[in-house]
Amino acid sequence: MKTQLQQLIEAALSQLCNDGTLQLETLPSALVERTRDRTHGDFATNMAMVLAKQAKRNPRELAQLLLDALPESELVVKTEIAGPGFINFFVSDAAYATVIAQVFEQSSSYGKSQVGAGQKVLMEYVSANPTGPLHVGHGRGAAYGAATASLLKAAGYQVHREYYVNDAGRQMDILAASVWLRYLDLCGEEVTFPSNGYQGDYIWDIAATLHREQQDTFRHPIATVLEGVPADEPDGGDKELHIDGIIEQARTLLGTALYKQVHGAALEAILGGIRQDLLEFGVEYDEWFSEQSLMDDQTVDQAIEKLQGTGDIYEEKGALWFRSTAYGDEKDRVVVRDNGLKTYFASDIAYHMNKLQRGYDKMIDIWGADHHGYVPRVRAALSAMGEEPDTLEVLLVQFASLFRGGEKVQMSTRSGSFVTLRELRQEVGDDAARFFYVLRKSEQHMDFDLDLAVSQSSENPVYYIQYAHARIHSVMRQLQEKGMSWDQEEGLNSQNLLTEEHEKSLMVAISRYPELLEGAALQREPHQLAHYLRDLAHELHTYYNSHHFIVEDQALRNARLTLINAARQVFVNGLTVLGVSAPEEM
Repeated sequence: MKTQLQQLIEAALSQLCNDGTLQLETLPSALVERTRDRTHGDFATNMAMVLAKQAKRNPRELAQLLLDALPESELVVKTEIAGPGFINFFVSDAAYATVIAQVFEQSSSYGKSQVGAGQKVLMEYVSANPTGPLHVGHGRGAAYGAATASLLKAAGYQVHREYYVNDAGRQMDILAASVWLRYLDLCGEEVTFPSNGYQGDYIWDIAATLHREQQDTFRHPIATVLEGVPADEPDGGDKELHIDGIIEQARTLLGTALYKQVHGAALEAILGGIRQDLLEFGVEYDEWFSEQSLMDDQTVDQAIEKLQGTGDIYEEKGALWFRSTAYGDEKDRVVVRDNGLKTYFASDIAYHMNKLQRGYDKMIDIWGADHHGYVPRVRAALSAMGEEPDTLEVLLVQFASLFRGGEKVQMSTRSGSFVTLRELRQEVGDDAARFFYVLRKSEQHMDFDLDLAVSQSSENPVYYIQYAHARIHSVMRQLQEKGMSWDQEEGLNSQNLLTEEHEKSLMVAISRYPELLEGAALQREPHQLAHYLRDLAHELHTYYNSHHFIVEDQALRNARLTLINAARQVFVNGLTVLGVSAPEEM
């Protein structure tokens, strides 16, 4: 409907320009919005006020000219000029009946558009370091990323979902060293665990598997391991130098082959758990992209060489620096340390260069809000390589705070004191987790209320929506039990019988879905869809509580059943986009 009204307004503008009534340099797209109060019409436009200065006309006078030139349409039954020059449109009941027919014609495709047709988008989300299980904070990025990717696909974009595996670099070395030290513990060595190592039961589990399968293959006396290693922080030393010293000892004592085996065992165990958690959470990827592959095929070296060729890399104190301040960053950034090791930033430059080389028009990265300072340097690198920095869109996600029994649960990956995504899913279920994660804007802080997520009440939005869907199926089962059947064709032909306010309100809500879906996709805001589904559920429940559907009048009965089954299809479509199920019984 909204699109049709926009076309009518634009046609009126074209006519006024063609017959010389108006002289406009440009013809802007018509802006049409739904009214908040239906007594002021169904839709409104401020086009007359927007064009008044350019057209050198009073806004109300211009609004009247637009209405006089508006093409005839069965869609509009009444128009009026309001306030300083708003044009209000009252839509016919027949137009809403047409929407109900469209729902059945298009079925699972109802609401989808082609606004993004032809654009290839690479979406990267979660991409948590494989140094521990996914926790509830990662879950929000997973739910938001998956829902946003589905929104974009519904809007016609070609979407490639990707997980960037940070399987190279210092954090993975710290993980490998942590597993090795726990393994030595199990071998009988008395190990004082480093303050900067990764803790938690999952480290013990990996070490236990390693010990069970390899026995003493990786064993060295702890005194030998700590020989020449700087003191740890509790002993008055530096925790960073201490863990780096242990990593170096592990490499030296184990040798390349055995060190890789420990490193690989840790990576495989944790990454396998991450894959399983996400798959069970309904978050699937088209590709798991390895950071190490960028090292192996020299893509990182090529990226650095490219920036050296543009004069944007310089050497200082043995390290290589990217001149990111020349492109708006607050300071220059190291890409190769003085010890010859490449930084994460160097890999990220190469990774984004690789994305563009694969032919994507748009890169959408979903990062934790704590990475906001990282955005300018990546954009700077794209600019330095001659790429358009706006091809990269970064969406920030605040981590979620978990509350159980009114108490906030503290989380720390390094200490091992955190609630995993798997534990959350087991407690509240996948549907509640997926839905609650997208109830707020991604950049807003979120408090995840476990008590609310498991409650079976109207206060729990996902339960409220799923119950509305199940209620419709319950009505259809009751119909069958009464020995009756639903005639969809008669129901569509009898929509004129639906004159109750609750019926009209439900029709309006159903008609909003396509524009809501498109807007949520363009704004990357799945919370808009979540709130829309809650509003639709409210309309359905209100209608259900106020009227009988299985009435004696056959035509009216079929009309009402057709209306609620159209709502059922919208529930299914919307919940599917969010990755939430639509149960038939509750």
